[in-house]
Amino acid sequence: MTAPRVTAPRMIAPRTGGNQPISGATALVGVLGDPVRHSLSPAMHNAALRELGLDWVYLALPTPAERLAGVLEALEAIDCRGLNVTLPHKRAVARLAAERCPLAERVGAVNTLVRRPAGGWFGTNTDVEGFLAPLREEAPPRRALVLGCGGSARAVIAALASLGVERIGVAGRRAETRTALVSSCRSWAPGLEPVVWGQESPPAEAPLADWLDAADLVVNTTPVGMASAADPAAASRSPLEADAVARLRPGTTVYDLIYTPRPTALLRQASARGCRALDGLDMLVRQGAAALRLWSAIDDIPLEAMRQAAVRALTEPRPADLA
Repeated sequence: MTAPRVTAPRMIAPRTGGNQPISGATALVGVLGDPVRHSLSPAMHNAALRELGLDWVYLALPTPAERLAGVLEALEAIDCRGLNVTLPHKRAVARLAAERCPLAERVGAVNTLVRRPAGGWFGTNTDVEGFLAPLREEAPPRRALVLGCGGSARAVIAALASLGVERIGVAGRRAETRTALVSSCRSWAPGLEPVVWGQESPPAEAPLADWLDAADLVVNTTPVGMASAADPAAASRSPLEADAVARLRPGTTVYDLIYTPRPTALLRQASARGCRALDGLDMLVRQGAAALRLWSAIDDIPLEAMRQAAVRALTEPRPADLA
């Protein structure tokens, strides 16, 4: 399945600063989540819309889970052109979409919705494209370790499988969770293996230490280390203990999907070991650009304008619901 064809958007004179005038013809795009006031997406998308001269506005749209279906129906009724979807709605939106691309079916999560000419929403997942962008600059890893077993981990596994990574380890602290994730993905990611992360040690699973010794790429998909207004100490934490980080080989790529703070504690530790450190900001920008291409049918998206706007927004005071 491919994304629906979109009609040519209304253009106005491009502007490099300030706000576009909003009129009765201005179209809506936005992001659904709960909470969502902390999202960087409005800043970076509106910067791109100004550069492109699109008569659109991008808004953060707080959406409680119990209102999700009604909000999607209402936004379709008012001719919303497209939506991003963030936590906690990615899996629920996948079920509500009238049509999904094969990648979204495989991942079981949708982060981008496109209007269908026949009605309803087409669901896809641009997180995979965004994650892969900085990794395409070098040879693909042979052995990758994924920390965490949530929805982001599933998208990362799909991305690594598409790169042809030979062996992918999934480390989770709960045996039943990691086993379930591996079982559900193994049909399309045959190199997937569960990795013990914690005290328990099932005999059929490799320990985390062995994977850290040999990994070419380590990806953190857990929220450990993310800045939080509710917990000031959160940003100083790392998902890996110091002795675990000491097992990483210099030159290993360590990719933390978190981008607040920059750098995270994990990436500071990894850089001190001589590792290549990547955070999730470029992933955020690239997945957003991929969504904008789908909504607008414009190929040349101003990535640098989006990146600069996201970085500026990170330095501004954040809402108290950042978590």
